[in-house]
Amino acid sequence: MGASSSNLTEGGSTTATGPGLGDIPESCVACVFTYLKPPEICDLARLNRAFRGAASSDTVWESKLPHNYRDLLDLMPPERYQNLCKKDIFALLSRPVPFDDGNKEVWLDVVTGRVCVSISAKAMAITGIEDRRYWNWIPTDESRFNIAAYLQQIWWFEVDGLVKFPFPADIYTLSFRIHLGKFSKRLGRHVCSFKHTHGWHIKPVRFELSTSDGQEATTECFLDDYAKDETNGNNKRDYWIEYKVGEFIVSASDPATEVRFSMKQIDCTHSKGGIYVDNVSIIPSNLKKSRKRRMLK
Repeated sequence: MGASSSNLTEGGSTTATGPGLGDIPESCVACVFTYLKPPEICDLARLNRAFRGAASSDTVWESKLPHNYRDLLDLMPPERYQNLCKKDIFALLSRPVPFDDGNKEVWLDVVTGRVCVSISAKAMAITGIEDRRYWNWIPTDESRFNIAAYLQQIWWFEVDGLVKFPFPADIYTLSFRIHLGKFSKRLGRHVCSFKHTHGWHIKPVRFELSTSDGQEATTECFLDDYAKDETNGNNKRDYWIEYKVGEFIVSASDPATEVRFSMKQIDCTHSKGGIYVDNVSIIPSNLKKSRKRRMLK
């Protein structure tokens, strides 16, 4: 057992028991690594010198980067990525890269290397946002952008936005991140008030998206049906919920895809309020589903 284990590490060269992993050529290890996920590569890099060298290979990490990763690098000052190896470029792009005045972010999923985008409410056109009788900007560490739009009360509710980006070929899901109720911290604890939360059970909110190549998706949803939700044990209040608008397909990153999206409830027979609008996310669809499964476990 001990001899077999030693063959996995630095001293695991040829012994009486035969060749070990330390005898595999670095080029062969690198070839295998191109089929593994980045976290798996980083774990195996600790085994021995050959694995460590292969785990730093530009060939390995270029296979993990999207083919148009230079479009993402162009969003940063050149001095941030000049002279970096491909492994360090992957690590750099795995952290959020802001663009459009810091109101949008793009990053690579650390497991798959696929492109994800988030758009702050600050980058959206919100009806009545400049009138503090209706809306307020609330700083909060519960937001990806550290600030969210809070609605006290309004009759015409409409939020519109767009993003134009060279998305790599993939199937993407677009979602709005919403919170019912006004939260705060009291004595270090999260507390939530529903004083302004009303009107979302009367008529559904309509979500829409469209792309520059003619794709469209629409869905409607009641954001709050407190009595019904309580009965079913599916309370939507005091939770950040991502409402799926729909999916769209990108076949090539050139030309860039323009995506328009909206969230509206414009029936003026009643008012509505007590809701945060945080951001819109655009995530590869099966990546989104796998994350949801992990959250439900």
